[in-house]
Amino acid sequence: MTDPNIDFIFDFASPNGYFAHRALKGVADRTGARVNLIPCLLGGIFKATGNQAPFVAFGGVKGKMDYEMLEIRRFVARHSLTAFRMNPHFPVNSLTAMRGLCALEPGEAFDRYVEAVLGGFWERRLAMGDPAVLQSVLDEAGLDGADLMARAASDAVKARLAANTEAAVARGVFGVPTFFVGDEMFFGKERLDQVEAQVVAA
Repeated sequence: MTDPNIDFIFDFASPNGYFAHRALKGVADRTGARVNLIPCLLGGIFKATGNQAPFVAFGGVKGKMDYEMLEIRRFVARHSLTAFRMNPHFPVNSLTAMRGLCALEPGEAFDRYVEAVLGGFWERRLAMGDPAVLQSVLDEAGLDGADLMARAASDAVKARLAANTEAAVARGVFGVPTFFVGDEMFFGKERLDQVEAQVVAA
């Protein structure tokens, strides 16, 4: 096996992004694949592709959202994601959080940022769209929240997030979570078995 990367198109705003991030660790551990988390803005992806969040697109379809919640419960149980709590502020504006992540290069601080902010969104049920709340979460994680908030407001970081988002759309991405193994695209947390099979076959 060649140990390919898994490109992971990611936004904190998606609960399915949270689920996928947690479950991808098992895929990486079993296969030796490296996960390349690519910060993108889900709202920008939706705007560029004409897509909508499931609760908007399917909210009027009888039984559809009930089934979506059933799938979430099944996924939580399968992967023992007992810390998950639906955020009462959902949908949460993730723009500042995503820009802050784009201020960091992959590495220890990047990973700590992801863990802290994911926890704030989908475990602690915080109002993470509030910059003051976000900064507090980063400070608690041992990061320099004030510095990251300042860097998130810079033109260079804004441009990086925009470029990531545009590049994802150019690859065919229409939502989060999306994964690439080489040129093969997989959408949705339910496709992780397919992602793993593709890694093994590479």
